[in-house]
Order: sequence, then structure tokens, then C-alpha cells
Amino acid sequence: MWGLCFALLVGITREKQRHMTAADVLLERLCEWGVDTIFGLPGDGINGVMEALRERREKIRFIQVRHEEAAAFMACAYAKYTGRLGVCLATSGPGGIHLLNGLYDAKFDGAAVLAITGLHHHDLLCTHSQQDVELDKLYMDVAVYNARVMGVEHVETVTDLACRTALAYRGVAHITIPTDVQMMTKEKRSPRNRKHHTSMRFVGSGSIPNPDDLRRAAEILNAGKRVTILAGSGAIGAGDQLEKTADVLGAPIVKALLGKASVPDDSPYTTGGIGLLGTKPSQQAMEDCDTFLIVGSSFPYIEFLPKPDQARGVQIDLNPIRLGLRYPIEAGLVGDSRKTLDELIPLLKRKEERSFLEKAQKGMKEWNELMLTRAKRTDHPMKPQVVAHELGKRLRSDAIVSCDSGTITTWWARHIPVKRGQMHSVSGTLATMACGVPYAIAAQIAYPDRQCIAFVGDGGFSMLMAELVTCVKYQLPVKIVIIKNNTLGQIKWEQMVFSGVPEYGVDLQPIDFALYAQACGAQGFTIKDQADCERILDQALATQGPCVIEAEVDALEPPLPAKVTLEQATHFAESLIKGEPNREKIAYTVFGEKIRELI
Repeated sequence: MWGLCFALLVGITREKQRHMTAADVLLERLCEWGVDTIFGLPGDGINGVMEALRERREKIRFIQVRHEEAAAFMACAYAKYTGRLGVCLATSGPGGIHLLNGLYDAKFDGAAVLAITGLHHHDLLCTHSQQDVELDKLYMDVAVYNARVMGVEHVETVTDLACRTALAYRGVAHITIPTDVQMMTKEKRSPRNRKHHTSMRFVGSGSIPNPDDLRRAAEILNAGKRVTILAGSGAIGAGDQLEKTADVLGAPIVKALLGKASVPDDSPYTTGGIGLLGTKPSQQAMEDCDTFLIVGSSFPYIEFLPKPDQARGVQIDLNPIRLGLRYPIEAGLVGDSRKTLDELIPLLKRKEERSFLEKAQKGMKEWNELMLTRAKRTDHPMKPQVVAHELGKRLRSDAIVSCDSGTITTWWARHIPVKRGQMHSVSGTLATMACGVPYAIAAQIAYPDRQCIAFVGDGGFSMLMAELVTCVKYQLPVKIVIIKNNTLGQIKWEQMVFSGVPEYGVDLQPIDFALYAQACGAQGFTIKDQADCERILDQALATQGPCVIEAEVDALEPPLPAKVTLEQATHFAESLIKGEPNREKIAYTVFGEKIRELI
């Protein structure tokens, strides 16, 4: 009996070696493209792919998540932090649907991601069967490449095109494979489909603008008297060139949120962020400039940019479609930011008049003093700025900081300075909640020896809090810092300041996140008082494995913009008059803080 079983097993193995399944072809091709990590969750709609992964577990790591949305976030962050292809995997129907939010994050922020999904059996599609969702149709908007695999002989070409397109266009590619097709081995190749007719070679764009465009851009920048630079995610890796350009032109560098790590915050040229969570010197630099250089940014909030008839515009971007998208330009340079600036700098003339830059530097010194004042407050409840400031001081120069969306983003943007060598990211254009922890997990997997921090709010963390178990499962020493105010803070302030109505529906049921961390097998810490903040952060950051640090803070601390407009002030006052439940405390917090700063 055992001899017969063994003979059958040997026969099956030999047959398997002779005929690769569609899933085998897919995984082999991904290996050849350099993919070594896939984030996902198993399901019967991808059993064939999971088996191919099991057989190649020495080549490709499968990182099991607790929710497919987190897998897509991780793939997005992996692409952002490494510059490589991020890959996520989900089953048919609901699994593929769950990926979408993270995939839109990748689409909006220009991250190269490949999503692989299962599909119902090929001969039962569109028959009202269980999980009969045509995911390729669902993904039409999010994907730059979107294909349904039709057979074994189709896989190789589709995989090559999906990988190449995602990398070339820095977007989402999608491959969906019917469940039964994944296990098919017999080829029925058409005469025109020659075997191995596609290539795995990918050549990234190394183009630089033509000399005429470079000269035109230099003429505009040289003629300007007050030049301001806006740096975005496309300027990451071009920090030295940005600072050289700023030095020659006497120009302050304003950073969009995704460009936070383009130059360190101790650079004498930067005025920090822009927009609602930016700095006053940045806004002043925008309002006063006569020449505007945009480097790798599609910052969407155009109300914070110079007025269209105010400044002459020059833009550098790898994607020609983005040129002139947010601001009317007179010269557009298509190319990699670092290489383009290397070509442009020799054409620039050093400006001896430095008063515009010096004004920005003086303003930045005053701004930093103001931020320090807010970070040193000893109020109870504790101010969120205190935690951000103390955390930022303790981060290593190799730290990778992943932030979530909400008021947490303001505290990160203003109170956690970028040190040279660090990486920082957030969901920039989609601005979705719940991305912080998955981002940090992907960073730790990509860079196991670096310090990886998730800086999140209680609202965002609780959406995908089960991913703490992923940290425990894979022994990832991610440190999760939760700013706990028991409210959806950003939404609350938007209701009041943008709409002029009292807060409603934003209070959160409190959770003991430290106790939850312990239940998951991680370590948990709680900070309730400013006097304990430094000690507990030191203790938590020194732990060997994953840990959660919850910091209980003042829910009424507003993320005030650098410059409050009359309309914002009016709406804020209206919300108090209409019955804001915390109006007395809020008024005391806002106006008391202003009085203290004036004194």
C-alpha cells in the first residue's frame, strides 16, 4: 500500500516538473523580475498561486496580513521606500475588493505596485455564482495595466507587461487569474504566440531635458529676484542638488508633504512644509516670490501656491503630463530631478542679493522657536506636540517614519524634523486613514536593520489594528506611537472651521491600546503626563520587539494653520455660537494659547 502511494507521489512530482501550472509560470516570472516579497491573505480563489508560493518559499517571502487593505498599503509603501515593485495578493470577490483603497493610495502617490487577484472559475463567470466579481472591470480606473489571464500560455507575456508598465508609469498593474486556470498545465498556444517572445528587461527613464529647454529655464530663474523652490516626492534623492540650487539662487526650499525628506529640516535653505499643516515662512515665501521653481511635485492645494499672474514658473517632472498641472509655467523640464538639476545648475548665475532667503531664514528661526514653545507645554491633558517633539529628538538618523492621516499629520509635519539619512512618508494625495502601521511594517521588512516608526492617531490605528499581530508574527521591531485623543480630530476641526457647524459624530469609544498590545504578544506603554514622556519613550524605543506607545493627549488642541484666514475664523466662531458642546474649553485653548505666545 505504502509502496503504491510513494509511486503515485513520485509520478505526480515528475509530471509537475514536466508541466508548470499557470501559477508556477507567474511566480517564476516574478522571481526573474526581482520580486522577493508578496503581501497578502490566502483564499480559495488563489489556491493555485498559494501552492506556487509554497513551493518557492525560499525565493519569495509571503507576508500574511490580517486584512487585504493592509496588503495593498504595504505594497505601496514597499514601492515608495525601496523604489522597487511592490506586490500584493488577494482572493476573488471580497479579497480583491478590499485591496482597492491601498491601490488608490499607490495610484495617487505614483508608487509601482502589482496586484494579483483570483477570479471565479472561467466557465462560471457572469452566472451569478458565489464571489462572481469581475475584478478586471472593477480595477479599470485604478490600474495603468489591467489583464485577465486566459490560459497558461498567456501568463508570461501578461506578467512581463504588468511589471514593466507599473514600473514605467509608477502606477498600479493588475493581473486576475480564474481559480481553475491557475492550476492548468496544458498549453493551447496560438500560432502567433511564440514562446518566450517577451523580455524581462526594464530600462528606467534616464532622460534629461534638451539643451534649449534647460537654457530657457535658466534664463527665467536667473532673471528672478525672489525665487521660491517647491520640492515634492520627485525630489527625493536630489537633496544635494536642491541645496546647491537654493544656494545659487538665494531661494528658500518649501516642501510638500511627500517631499518632507527631500532635504533635512536643519538645512539652512528649507522653510519646511506648505499648506494647512505647513509653516508661516513657507506661506510667506509663496506669497512674496516673483519666480517659482517646482521640482517633482503635484501639490494639489493650489490656493497655497503663488497667484497665477504673480510669478514666472519653471517645473521639473519625470511625467510630462504633470507639467503645468498646478501652476502656469513658462519652461518645463522633463526628466529625473537629480539629473536635471545637475544639468541646470551650471547654467545658473549666483545671486548676490540674499535678502529674500535671509528673510525666510529669519522667519524660520522664529517659527522653530514658536514650535519649541508649544512642544514644551506642561498642561494636563498633555499636548500632542510634546510627544511628537520628544519622539523626533530620539529618532536615529536611519529611521523610517510612517505617518497616518488626520491631525496626527500636522504634529508629524511640524514637530518631527527630518534628519539627513531618514525616510518619511504618508498617504499624500489620497490622504487615507489607516496607512501608518502597514507602511511601517513594509519598511521594516524591506530594511530589517533600520529603526521603523508608525506615528498614528487612535482613529487611524483602530481601523487596521489587527496588523499589530503581523508585527508579532514576523518578529518585526516596529514601534507604534499612538496619539490618543478619543476623537476623529481632523474631521471635528473641519466641521467647525470649514463648515461653521458644531462637531458631530466624531467622539471615539476609548480603547486601552497598551493592554491590547500585550494581548497581541507585543509590549504596551502608556504616557499620560508630560513629565513621564521622555522616560517612557526611552524605555519603549529600547525594547527589542514590536511595541505600542499610547500617549493620552488633549482632544481640544487645534491643528491651527500657519495663517488663519478671515473665513476660517468666521466659521470657527459660528460653530461655537451654534452650540459646539466644548465651546468654553475650546475657546480657552485657542485664545489662551495665542495670548501666551504674545506674552
